[in-house]
Amino acid sequence: MELWQLPLLFSRLPMFPFFDLAHYVASVMALKEQRGAVEVSVRSPIACWFSAMLHCFGGSVLSSLMLAEPPVGFLAKGTNILLASSVWYFVFYCPQDLFCRCFAFLPLRLLVAGMKEVTRTWKITGGVAHADSHFKDAWLVMVAVGWARGAGGGLISNFEQLVRGVWKPETNELLKMSYPVKVTLIGAVLFTLQHSQYLPIARHNLMFLYTIFLVVSKVTMMLTRSAASPFAPLEAALGHMFFGSQKTPSKLKGEGAASSNGSSVCDRSSEQHHNGVKKRQAKKTE
Repeated sequence: MELWQLPLLFSRLPMFPFFDLAHYVASVMALKEQRGAVEVSVRSPIACWFSAMLHCFGGSVLSSLMLAEPPVGFLAKGTNILLASSVWYFVFYCPQDLFCRCFAFLPLRLLVAGMKEVTRTWKITGGVAHADSHFKDAWLVMVAVGWARGAGGGLISNFEQLVRGVWKPETNELLKMSYPVKVTLIGAVLFTLQHSQYLPIARHNLMFLYTIFLVVSKVTMMLTRSAASPFAPLEAALGHMFFGSQKTPSKLKGEGAASSNGSSVCDRSSEQHHNGVKKRQAKKTE
């Protein structure tokens, strides 16, 4: 095998069962780490299972809704559902929590996280191609469906939280995007341009390069325990360029407090001055 054939062979990798298994493990373990998830698993196993399935198949559900297809279509994949359900059971109900303890081993966690990022690339490309089959050369539809297929679990996080009895509208991904949602959007744009032949690169080469970037950035963030997005400097520069330097709510609150303090000081000084004038006038009358 020659080196130039590596991207082509990589693009033909089957996702089932190993990469899909890694995706299910990473998704369900991320669910268990959320506050209150363990209590829900004890109180209502059905709600916990449904929440786990939304984590695993959220991209399929959201993209189906966007294309007016049955959102329960993912349930037709019985083997995948059985595999994801088995992972859910072992994560939440394994005796002595042995399953989670095994995957808490750092090298194994890095392996699972890297394999999950590989499935993200396949989901984006699948979403873009699926949208093109419904709406020919519709760029925005292709980007939206590819984005939904690759990051659906994050985009429908508010609905998933409702299943567990939690309502946190401030965690909406559109208000404050997490890094996976941002990088999936970028990937959806890139693969849409490539699919429309506006990006002069072969599909398998783009898949290979994009996946390497995903895996390297994810592993680096896990090793450094950093939650900051690698795109933060670029986002700040573009935001300042196109939308201006806008003040954050904390700064506005600080300025409001400072102005209120200043006005109170002025009121006190004016009141003291008024009292002093009254005293002098009283002395003169005496």
